[in-house]
Amino acid sequence: MKYISTRGNSPAQTFSEILLGGLAPDGGLYLPESYPQFSETDLAAMRAMNYRELAFTILSRFADDIPAADLRDIVNRTYTAEVYKHVRTGDHAQNADDITPTVKLEDNLFLLSLSNGPTLAFKDMAMQLLGNLFEYVLEKRGETINILGATSGDTGSAAEYAMRGKHGVKVFMLSPHGLMSEFQRAQMYSLPDANIFNIAIRGMFDDCQDIVKAVSNDAAFKAQYRIGAVNSINWARVAAQIVYYFKGYFEATRTNDESVAFAVPSGNFGNICAGHVARMMGLPVAKLVLATNENDVLDEFFRSGVYRPRATAETRVTSSPSMDISKASNFERFAFDLAGRDASVVRAWWGKVDAGGSFDLRGTPYMARLPEFRFASGTSSHADRLATIRATWEKYGVMIDPHTADGLKVALTRRESGVPMVVLETAQPVKFAETIREALGREPDRPRELEGIEALPQRVEVMEAEAGAVKAFIAARA
Repeated sequence: MKYISTRGNSPAQTFSEILLGGLAPDGGLYLPESYPQFSETDLAAMRAMNYRELAFTILSRFADDIPAADLRDIVNRTYTAEVYKHVRTGDHAQNADDITPTVKLEDNLFLLSLSNGPTLAFKDMAMQLLGNLFEYVLEKRGETINILGATSGDTGSAAEYAMRGKHGVKVFMLSPHGLMSEFQRAQMYSLPDANIFNIAIRGMFDDCQDIVKAVSNDAAFKAQYRIGAVNSINWARVAAQIVYYFKGYFEATRTNDESVAFAVPSGNFGNICAGHVARMMGLPVAKLVLATNENDVLDEFFRSGVYRPRATAETRVTSSPSMDISKASNFERFAFDLAGRDASVVRAWWGKVDAGGSFDLRGTPYMARLPEFRFASGTSSHADRLATIRATWEKYGVMIDPHTADGLKVALTRRESGVPMVVLETAQPVKFAETIREALGREPDRPRELEGIEALPQRVEVMEAEAGAVKAFIAARA
């Protein structure tokens, strides 16, 4: 399996090569030359598999340059009940060894629990695998790496918990100063590990993401300091997330003759991109329902055909802060498929985006093709998420976080009779206690080992939104 850039001007590379590289040298994102296909026979065999077996079956198609025995060992060490142990009581869920337990709310309506890992967010599902893959490849090559990432809340802590103490790895994580929840900040900034560095940027998440891209596009600096990426620009993140779409499908259906709809809260298009790829690989997906908060760039595209990233000043601060994003970096992967994998078309579109503009597909063949990809979308407001959190607690006895509430709110407007709807849970409610208190008038439960985390000493460097300052910080510590 070789990987190509969405912008077409970088050489094809292996999985292990792109694992450490992040962005392609031409500024594009890596995708497989073609998606592996799963037949009806394959799906029948996969239905009986546990999560580890399913992960190996899928990931072995993408990482075929890693010996099968080694990959199986990495997968088996990653997806264990000891790592994914935070199944909440009262959720009517299965046990933690299922890794992603399904919570049935009512007939044909499910939550797929993805937040049982160490940082209580779905990002753990891919990050824990990424940490083990990084360590494996670096040890094989005798190399080190400096990871540069940006987070709007959950990616940062998941990456840091996955990489803490890893041999040959240092992590430099950018976050928007003061805009994450208190719990999210505490998870990241309280880590004492010497290989973890937190940088709070005075600005929005998009400013953090722009800095990561600017540093990654400086080829000389990237090579000198061995800069790698753990954001969803890293293909391995997306590949790992594909697995739980298959798992969710099998949990919500009895036979492979059925189709399923997935509702996904999305700001950066990474999580739902994995669902898009799963459908392209042969998973029977009837619809991918994309839910945004008040920052509705992606909803606007799927409604109108206009992709119009907002300026930082236009990005709204909301009560689902992990989706306070107005430039969806992973959207380029979907656009590549929409463009018929014509890199010249993608270069033209992103030439406008990178210059601060937009592109408009209305009246084009690409807009005519859009329904083939089976997307629907919708938005959710602060009032919507409060009402959804409250209704879900009162009706089902299940407490959900604000982002999952956005997904469920939009899912309920896009349901079709007879088609199971699986809403992807993104985090546990304790990560957003202020909104839970507003909605329910009570504190969310939290794991015992995370009691008092907000009171721990914190290590963070506050900086202006300047790529040069971040480069200097990395150079002094790499």
